[in-house]
Amino acid sequence: MPETELSSPDYEIPEDIQHAVNITTLDRLYNWGRRSSIWPMMFGLACCAIEMIAAQASRYDLARFGMEVMRASPRQCDLMIVAGTVTKKMTPSIVRLYNQMPEPKYVVAMGACAAGGGPFKEGYNVVAGVDKFIPVDVYIPGCPPTPQALTAGLIKLQEKIDRQSIRTVRWYRKGADSVEIPMPILGPDLIDPRRYDQIRRLSAEQLQSESAASVEPSPKA
Repeated sequence: MPETELSSPDYEIPEDIQHAVNITTLDRLYNWGRRSSIWPMMFGLACCAIEMIAAQASRYDLARFGMEVMRASPRQCDLMIVAGTVTKKMTPSIVRLYNQMPEPKYVVAMGACAAGGGPFKEGYNVVAGVDKFIPVDVYIPGCPPTPQALTAGLIKLQEKIDRQSIRTVRWYRKGADSVEIPMPILGPDLIDPRRYDQIRRLSAEQLQSESAASVEPSPKA
């Protein structure tokens, strides 16, 4: 964030001390520190991860944005970049990693597969978008997105952080500072525990319609 954005425009600083003094708000200072030190998680799911690795290399250099420290532990991460196809078998592990990340935490869906299933959308083993299970902050289109596209998406994430306020963010309110997402259950299909009531209702309706159809008298010949 340049000094013109960090300083509050409501106050005039004398010209002789402009390079030594900044007058700003707590929100701007807090967001400036967070946006400039985002630590992504070191994991990838499919081919989009190769583009993510390229973005971290010297040619594109995400260190310019303070994002060069990729951590292998979710306890030390601020950002999850879902780079690749989200299969049903992998979804419980993704949710577990998300739950283990401390607040504030952000998610970027990198590529068509992570955003909506991509070319495998109709596949029996693919989730049509990681946002079915975890909240996503920024979507990056492409198959796969280029390192430039990933960089643009991360800049959008920084802009979102700039708009946040300590007075309204979830992790500074009373109560739990983090919202834990129930672990999906992988069986014959992937089941989201948050849909238990809907599944029970639909099963009961189907059972009721089948029972009604079985007791109807057959037409006379």
